[in-house]
Amino acid sequence: MNKYLSILNSRTLFAIGISLLVSYLTLAQEFQYNYDLALISIAIIFPLVFTIRSAFSRREKSLEYLSKFKAGLITIDHCFQENKKLDTEKKIEIQAIIQAIPDFLLEYLGPKTCTQEKLNGEVGKIFLFIKQNNEQIGNGTSIKIFRFMKDVHESLSNIEAVNNHRTPIAIRAYCLIFIYMYPIIYTPALYHKLHDGISLNESWIVYLLSAISTFILISLYNVQDQMENPFDQHGLDDIRLNDFRLS
Repeated sequence: MNKYLSILNSRTLFAIGISLLVSYLTLAQEFQYNYDLALISIAIIFPLVFTIRSAFSRREKSLEYLSKFKAGLITIDHCFQENKKLDTEKKIEIQAIIQAIPDFLLEYLGPKTCTQEKLNGEVGKIFLFIKQNNEQIGNGTSIKIFRFMKDVHESLSNIEAVNNHRTPIAIRAYCLIFIYMYPIIYTPALYHKLHDGISLNESWIVYLLSAISTFILISLYNVQDQMENPFDQHGLDDIRLNDFRLS
């Protein structure tokens, strides 16, 4: 049940509070006007859907980059382990280096205990190991490893870019402001449409419809906000980072 309540937060209470307050003032003052609600719906829904799709796209791209990153490291490890000229101790040494890299990446993405420079330095240890053991590894194997290292670096750069940049802040701010303003515009127009058939004992309809419509919009915004960072483990759809460990 907790996972379904994760989209509820202070923004939800604030938005619903506005809708209830506006509903009370609308009914108390009998304030109403005839307004086409389709326009305000488009003004909010369109940019909101755009930001949700952008956040979802960032999540899917992140999965692609993480998978490519892990696959590249596994292949590099196999190249070292299948090298018959490399000593067993050296194989154990490079395997420990390779297996530690995803751990540093997850620390960089999750609790932020690892810096981007430190992460890149850990990846660079593979190049240093090849340089120090070039005679045993051989030029052919080195070239093969460098080709897969390109995939690792490219994936890592893309992951860092996704982690450091977000969907357009201006659009998200625009959506949030208009969601808060939505009950002010919507409730009097709703009251106008219901006015002919509504009585004092049925005023709860205005409260209910205003609160529900506001709740839907702010919940969609909260879903987008949780998907915005797919690495922080605060949302239902965040990436399971532990799946990309090697050890």
